[in-house]
Amino acid sequence: MLRYISASALLLVATVANAETPQEIKARGTLIFQDDFERDESKPGKEEIGNGWTSNSPWRAKGNQQVDLVNGVMTAERHKVADHGVAIFQKLDFQDAAVEMKVKLGKGDNLGLDFVDREVKTIHAGHLCMARVALDQMTIMDSKTGHMNKEIRERRQAGEKSPELTKLLNSKKKNFKLNLKPDTWYTMLVVVEGDKMSTYLDGNLVGEFSSEGIAHPTKRMITLAVAKKAAVDDVKVWRLK
Repeated sequence: MLRYISASALLLVATVANAETPQEIKARGTLIFQDDFERDESKPGKEEIGNGWTSNSPWRAKGNQQVDLVNGVMTAERHKVADHGVAIFQKLDFQDAAVEMKVKLGKGDNLGLDFVDREVKTIHAGHLCMARVALDQMTIMDSKTGHMNKEIRERRQAGEKSPELTKLLNSKKKNFKLNLKPDTWYTMLVVVEGDKMSTYLDGNLVGEFSSEGIAHPTKRMITLAVAKKAAVDDVKVWRLK
């Protein structure tokens, strides 16, 4: 019996068959940064991440330690006096890149990988785009033309909740359901290429999202954003462009 197969179905099959694996994506890039955190601070209780990392602890947590190196793992936990989540910065220059790291989260925790260009004055703190992982969800967002755009941010801070603004903000992000186990290591890969961001966990594609802000030509920093607590290990960055 002959069965009709639509062109869209054939296209989908071809796309999946031709999709690059994480290994193939990394192989065509240039490794520009890596860190296994196999080191210790000069003295206990001192926030001294090393290898170019800095954090917002000096001004957000009154200088209290929020980032610690323990048994070859970087752990971050928001201090009780902090007025903001923990942000851990690494200056890197690229347009497109693949960023891989091992991540461990507890119940209610999440970790954001933020791509930043602080030289752009039309967006708050240079936030361009982000992938945020929690146990139940992965979110990909375009911050540049979404909630971190200064004009949009001012409207939100003024209390605007118009349908038009809500629709605009919702169009700048996409959520993907997850069912991760707490206190378990997962390898997360985030690929930014052109206007598309793709996310993977343990080699499996979680989701993709395209938006104009992701295509910003200069990413000058990555930031690990920790709302409560998270553990990170084996960070690697490949420049794709």
